[in-house]
Amino acid sequence: KNKEDDREGNKDGCLHEYIIGYTYYMTLHQTIKGHIKESMIAKDETRTMVLRGIQAEIQKDLIAKKSAATEGTDDEVLAIIKKLVKQRKDSIDQFTKGGRPELAESEQKELKVLEAYLPASMPKDEIRKVAVAKKAELGVTDKSGAGKLIGAISKELKGKAEGSDIKEVVDSLFS
Repeated sequence: KNKEDDREGNKDGCLHEYIIGYTYYMTLHQTIKGHIKESMIAKDETRTMVLRGIQAEIQKDLIAKKSAATEGTDDEVLAIIKKLVKQRKDSIDQFTKGGRPELAESEQKELKVLEAYLPASMPKDEIRKVAVAKKAELGVTDKSGAGKLIGAISKELKGKAEGSDIKEVVDSLFS
């Protein structure tokens, strides 16, 4: 090798020799940006609209935090997606109660797109194992300590289980 090869990569101009050994992981935000392009090319209007909505919420969040970062962290993006999922579920419920099934159907399609970016939720039997262990650890014996138990379990399973599932499991332990 000569000095010119070092500056510009190898003779064909590629720098792949210098990045071998490094693993590059895409953040969730980068993945969403890539999926926006893919959905635009595929002319999937619903998916494009939802992904652009996620992108807009991420930018809004970064601006609100006065962050110098150009991308949200995976935890921030997941929190935003969870918030959007909750909004869609509420909308579906309201549209169904209001007799507007066509609007509920479009919200359902958007919800499916959003849920694809959420990690799989922990099954209730796994939550139950953690709940039983925490109940013994904290010494909770009656329903008056249920709030403390739910809080402890939520903290331990942060992001792995839905809050409503945790509450349901804890309630079943005291019934």
